[in-house]
Amino acid sequence: MSKKRFTLAWLGEKEWLAMLLWFGLSMVVGIKEFAVHNYNNYTIFKHVYLHTINGQTIYGPYPDVYFDVNNYGVLFSVLIAPFALMPDWLGSVLWVLTNAAVLMLAIRTLPLGRIQQNLIMIFASHELMAASSYFQFNPIVAACIIFGYTLMRKEKDFWAACFIMFAAFTKLYGIVGLAFFFFSRHKLKLIGSLILWSAIWLVLPMAISSPEFVLRSYREWYEALVLKNDKNAQIDHGVVLQDISAMGFIKRTFRLPYLPNIVVMGPALVLFAAQYIWLKYCHDVRYQLLILCSTLLFTVLYSSSSESPTYIIAFPAACIWFMLQPRSTAANIFFVYLLIGTSFSHSDLVTAWVKRNLVVPYAAKAMPSLILWLLIVYQVLSRKFLRWPEPGTQFSH
Repeated sequence: MSKKRFTLAWLGEKEWLAMLLWFGLSMVVGIKEFAVHNYNNYTIFKHVYLHTINGQTIYGPYPDVYFDVNNYGVLFSVLIAPFALMPDWLGSVLWVLTNAAVLMLAIRTLPLGRIQQNLIMIFASHELMAASSYFQFNPIVAACIIFGYTLMRKEKDFWAACFIMFAAFTKLYGIVGLAFFFFSRHKLKLIGSLILWSAIWLVLPMAISSPEFVLRSYREWYEALVLKNDKNAQIDHGVVLQDISAMGFIKRTFRLPYLPNIVVMGPALVLFAAQYIWLKYCHDVRYQLLILCSTLLFTVLYSSSSESPTYIIAFPAACIWFMLQPRSTAANIFFVYLLIGTSFSHSDLVTAWVKRNLVVPYAAKAMPSLILWLLIVYQVLSRKFLRWPEPGTQFSH
């Protein structure tokens, strides 16, 4: 018998491999980080719940318990509650696996073939592992954005609004899910659902605290985010692991530490909005998926709070984009660049010297995603997607 030739389709058929990498890498790194007592983020998350039920501010410093501070909305206290009630060794690992599971479920709802979905999981598993090593919540944020799109596409606007507003009330930039508003066939129902879920998510934390505490927490959340943004801008003072964004990359590369973010974000917002000039294609799945990719990338690229593990929101977009491309050597080479330049740039694949002297000081992890985002905008504006095959048909033996 002749052996099957190695192709992306052959790799994507290995669902066991996708599941093993997706959950296995995250579980192993979660256990490893807990074993060496490197789970500060999880400790912060756990205490969001504990401080909420005790009526203590969830945004103040608690140096005797953990370093850094919480920057999530008070709704997060309800989400983390089941894990906070467990022993840390169990709660932390289940938290990591839950994040992985929710993002996997979101990927499974994408209007792509099963092989393409498996390939996204295989290629993004390393980025998920990086987020899991920090016990990050960002996989669920990415999942909420994807669910916002896929549920709207299936005309389940009520549930799409649920995920969009949940993301917004826990980590503010989840509101980008509104980018899919024009894909809805039931816009009035969607608007009503957004208002209803906003009220639900606003009130829900009051069940474990009080109305006064929740309203005070939202005021403090705003103040905490303003303070965090100011700190992220201080790259000349050594804050180099924050602001791994388009702004951070440009400021550090061109030695412009005091460049106002609006100088970069202003043109970016114009370019993002320009993609909607082709709304007559709003029900074309290729156009929809490009807007989804653009939204996921934009969320990370134009947030001064972006860190390396935040790219679990952006990198699935690179994988989805690659699944849409007609097969070509150029697309393959560029995706390899995205894989190395984004997912592996903070890993041991690059040398310590490169990481210390190039990747970290210049926020170089943002560059491949920035190039990809500009390419996607070009592909949308030039209507390149109209010449692409329907999703799910690119991979065959």
